[in-house]
Order: sequence, then C-alpha cells, then structure tokens
Amino acid sequence: MKISPPVTKKLSDILPTEPTLLMGAGPVPIPEEVAKANSLVISHLGEPMNTIVKKIQEMGQYLFQTKSSKIFGISGPSSSAMEMAVTSFLYPGRKVLILNLGTFSNRFAELARGVGADVVELFPAPASPFRASDVAAALKKERFDVLTIVQGETSCGIKNTELEQIVKLAKSKNVKTIVDTVCTLSTMPFFMDEWGIDITVTGGQKGLSSVAGVSLIAFSEESYAFVQNRETLMPHWCLDPRRANKFWCNHEYHYTAPVNGVNALYEALRLICEETLEKRQERHASSSKLLQTSLEKMGLTLYAPADCRLNSVVAINNPEGINSKELITYIKDTFNVEISGAFGLNVIRVGQMGEQCRPQNVKRVLEAIGKAYVHFGVKLELQVLESL
Repeated sequence: MKISPPVTKKLSDILPTEPTLLMGAGPVPIPEEVAKANSLVISHLGEPMNTIVKKIQEMGQYLFQTKSSKIFGISGPSSSAMEMAVTSFLYPGRKVLILNLGTFSNRFAELARGVGADVVELFPAPASPFRASDVAAALKKERFDVLTIVQGETSCGIKNTELEQIVKLAKSKNVKTIVDTVCTLSTMPFFMDEWGIDITVTGGQKGLSSVAGVSLIAFSEESYAFVQNRETLMPHWCLDPRRANKFWCNHEYHYTAPVNGVNALYEALRLICEETLEKRQERHASSSKLLQTSLEKMGLTLYAPADCRLNSVVAINNPEGINSKELITYIKDTFNVEISGAFGLNVIRVGQMGEQCRPQNVKRVLEAIGKAYVHFGVKLELQVLESL
C-alpha cells in the first residue's frame, strides 16, 4: 500500500500568535542576538568556525573559572554532557558515590549503572543540601574512584551550600569529581580551578540563555590526561572526549557540529562576558529575591529553606487541594506564561535564569501565579502586586 503525504500545517499556524513567556525550569527566553545567530548556517570546518570554537573555549574558561583548554561543546542536551563525563571516568571495576538530591542528581546514578560501575548513593535529610561531614563519613567508610554532585538541584530548588568543602574532601581522598552546573552556571559563583573540580557540565538552555540541544563540558587538564591514558575502550563514539578534542582543540573533523547551536552559544557567552559574571550574578540574586519575597508576602510558602534555596529555580509549595497540572494549564491558557511542575513533590517551579531575570517577567509571572491560585480558591494578598 502506498502511503500518501499527511496534511500538515505551517509551524506558524501551530504556535500561538503571541510567544509564550517561558518562566519554567528551562528552556528560557533568549536574547535577540542569540536567536539571530541560531538562524545562521555556516560550514562546520574552516577558519570562521575555528575562530568561533576557539572563542567559545576562551569565554568558557571565564564562565567555568578555569585555565584548562579542554572545554568542549556537545551536540546534545545537558544529559549528553553528563554522559560524556560519566563514561570518561567510570567503567566496570570502578566505584562512584552519587550525592542524590533529586531527579537530576539521580541521573548520574542511572548513567553510572549503564556503564557497569559500582554505584553507591547518599541521600540528605528532606529539603536539605549535603553536609560535608556526612560526605566525609561516607568517604571514610568506603573507597571510591568518583563522586558526583549538583551545584543546584533543578527538581526541588535546593543548592549544595557546601559544594567547595565536599569537592576538596573528595580530592584529599584521591576521588575524582563531576559537578553538574546545568541550572547554576553564570547565575551564582563557581570556581572550577580554585575548588579543584575535575569535570563540570552545563547546558545552553538555562542560565546561559542559549538554545537547547547544545551543552558544554570542561575537563581539568589532569582529568583529561586520565581519559587520554585510559586503556578501557570508551562506550560511545560521539561522546569520546579524545575525539571531541580533535575538533575543539585541533580543528580537525569529528562529526558535523550543530553549527546553528554553536553560533547561538557563541553569542550567549559573548553577552555574558559583556555583562560580566559579577553583574549577572547580582542580577540573578536580586531578581530571584524579588520573586521569593513577593510570593511569601502573598501568603505562599517555598519548599527549600532560605539558607539553601536555589536562586535559579524556585520551588513553591502547593496549598492543600491544588492540582499542579490543572494550575499550570490554567496559567498558560489564561496568561500565556509557562511554569514547571515537579517530579514527585507537590510543588510548582519558577525559573530565574538568564533572560527570565527581568523586572517585567517577574511581575508577569507573579501576577499569573497569584491570580491562578485565587481562581482555584486559595486566599492570597494580591495587593502585593500593586507595589511591583
């Protein structure tokens, strides 16, 4: 039987007339310069791309705060960067300590089991970050080759406040570290070299305000040397750092890079460098503080305690009787604002990353959330919105 072509609509007929304001846990709105760069198709080889790649690495050194030149872009989401990190350090016979704070911390465990590593998971107290003392006890009890940790857990809005101490503890035990900065890079202080981190991964679609589908990974020179000298075969071809190094450091062919996404990433990093990390981090802190204090003044409570609350993704406790899915759908349909649900927790999540951190966006999402809760019968102090 011959299959006929389906009747299809133009993309413009499917998308809403007015773009939805993305105020969830990612992707986030992107600047005009990034959108324009994402529309450009150039060759993945040649001098223009060589220059772009080199500059991305230089700007990456600034973002990660590292002198290492082993910074690679990956043709895939943040999870691909996590996979490159895990498969670089782990294989049968090696043991990893997973500091499991939630859904994305747990992804490290899934990836590690997939390559045959011995996985041990450590869990903190509810709604709490990891304490260095608990990690020290775990490292004393057993010998590990690798430790994984997130700077901030996107799924619950908690930051690991003792990240630096934990990484240094691991280093003192000769344990290699992988740190996830997917929702935190450029939104809060991070010092890869100073803290002694071996591998850091991040994504384009959150704090960097770039497009989804292109991520970044940074290896310390020492950790890259480990990968280069390992005798065990890598389980992936595309995600082999040694092959990636050919393109990103030697300007040789690896595979056809996502040139649109690389161009977009270049512009996103350029804008961060232009703003400077200090000013950008202050913008994120002040914008998130405005969001958090306004939510609390309206009468809502936040999931994470203030001392470990993530600025970039804020989790809001749902009042009793509220269905998250219905609430989120109502907010999108009524106000054309999109926020996120959660993974097993009775919370909704609001992003404060990159272009989300603008006064007009904060005001709009607060109004949408406040009026939506009132619509579903929650009594709130909406006059708070008048002072914004």
